[in-house]
Amino acid sequence: MRLGKDTVVAHCPNPGSMRTCADEGGRVWVQRRPGTKLGWSWELAEVGGRGGALVGVNTARGNQLVAAALAADAIAELTGHDTIEREVATGASRLDFRLGRGAGRRNRDRTWVEVKTATMDGGDGAVAFPDAVTTRGARHLDELRALRRRGCRAVLLFVVNRSGAARVRPADEIDPAYGQALRRATAAGVEVLAYAVEHSLAGLALGRRLPVVT
Repeated sequence: MRLGKDTVVAHCPNPGSMRTCADEGGRVWVQRRPGTKLGWSWELAEVGGRGGALVGVNTARGNQLVAAALAADAIAELTGHDTIEREVATGASRLDFRLGRGAGRRNRDRTWVEVKTATMDGGDGAVAFPDAVTTRGARHLDELRALRRRGCRAVLLFVVNRSGAARVRPADEIDPAYGQALRRATAAGVEVLAYAVEHSLAGLALGRRLPVVT
């Protein structure tokens, strides 16, 4: 990557395909990471030319934004919890968050939340997930469905890290099995939320809620 007159090599913190998330020769934003092997991390990409969409490349940012918002009681649908646990094992998986009220020992007092970062351009204002086949993602949906059957509240939360998004949809053209798992989950009572990321050079923040079309 060109940084002023210099060329730097930055770590790409994204294990996915990054489909529709990078243009050759496009503008990018990197962050200095002292003490790391490369010293830089790739954070944002601009696609579609100057003034185009900004895409968050670092997939870890989604969970960090949600963790901060939960701690601040800033997600309207997920307020009023006394405890927030991260990376909690259930079945054959670990889900991102378990929220509790009161003693938090009864299923009805627990809310499980799995976070997915969506960045792929799905056409006509949509952002689609996933950008590659994800058996792990489908398994997470099955775990949420099982938790809902046991009386827990179960939530899938899409963090939409692409500017200009109007809605979110499953990428059936990439992974039809994931789309089917998502529809099974919603039919069983799993809630699906989506929030857009607001981008600025000062940082990222969760913004407005977006509709999810399944």
